[in-house]
Amino acid sequence: MNFTIIKEDGAARAGLLETANGTIRTPAFMPVGTNATVKALCPGELKGIGAEVILSNTYHLYLRPGHTTIRSLGGLHRFMGWQGPILTDSGGFQVYSLSPLRRVSDEGVEFQSHIDGSMHFMTPETAIEIQIALGSDIFMAFDECPPWPATREEVQRAVKRTADWAVRCKIKKDGEASGGKNALFGIVQGGAFEDLRRESLEGLLETGFDGYAVGGVSVGEPKEQMHETINLMGPILPAGRPRYLMGIGDLKDCLEAVRAGFDMFDCVMPTRNARNGTLFTSAGRVSIKKTGYKEDQNPLDPDCSCYTCRNFSRGYLRHLFLSREILSMRLNTIHNVHFYLEFFRMMRESIMEGRFPEFKRRWDAVQW
Repeated sequence: MNFTIIKEDGAARAGLLETANGTIRTPAFMPVGTNATVKALCPGELKGIGAEVILSNTYHLYLRPGHTTIRSLGGLHRFMGWQGPILTDSGGFQVYSLSPLRRVSDEGVEFQSHIDGSMHFMTPETAIEIQIALGSDIFMAFDECPPWPATREEVQRAVKRTADWAVRCKIKKDGEASGGKNALFGIVQGGAFEDLRRESLEGLLETGFDGYAVGGVSVGEPKEQMHETINLMGPILPAGRPRYLMGIGDLKDCLEAVRAGFDMFDCVMPTRNARNGTLFTSAGRVSIKKTGYKEDQNPLDPDCSCYTCRNFSRGYLRHLFLSREILSMRLNTIHNVHFYLEFFRMMRESIMEGRFPEFKRRWDAVQW
């Protein structure tokens, strides 16, 4: 993996992240394909609307269909028919958020499957073994994500475990014959405690990673606290490595994070909201089920060039949603993902042209 910063506008930066399966232009938004699919979209459609990288999840693919099954079918790229870069989350957040029964120790996490109730034990080494079997381009280290709110003692313990587990992940990956084509990112934890965030980063820097992510944000904390963490971490993460803010998809939060120097983002917001009838437009959010759209002949967003906006009216989209037609999910998702990717393309362009502050002011004024 190679990361090059091409242009900076203040702390905001435009770069190129080169992987074995393609180049990612940053700042980049990664559509989420948790179960080896971005819901409602084919890989060809994703490529056609500008996706350069997607995210899949270690926890979910380990449970179903199983990483050994995916390896036997040629690896994750071939399995899902996506030939571009793939980042796989380690599963630490899903163990924290989805498992109704879990027991965390220094060795790893025992957890109950949310699918069938079976018990499993995942260690840092296991998380890397799974990602090697999947064959993704970017691995994430296994971490402990503390809940919100959490005591200082709880967060401190999670920071220590995350640091120890990061070392074990690095040793495991370096000891495997993966051909050196897979990058490994470390994850900073620390909750709302500035000194613990700094301590977590220092531990990761001692180990050394290809990129650095900030986790444990957007887990229920107030928005002001999230922005404090963003503005603390952005400037102190290594300048020559990709900076990844995990699980953040609110576009105003993304703007704040890019202003602070972050490069990579992922979130289910565009796809989940699409399935629920909430669409993102240049004028703000639209709830397509509202009665006012019943006889509306206008496109969803006149400024949007996606397939949905070029071919269908708001009235038709409302009809499909209320009728619970499968096409509703597809057309809504095509629009939302296109909108997000186009937003990030324009944001990169504004950085390249030295007008990011103006871009941020324009979109901060939109009611999302």
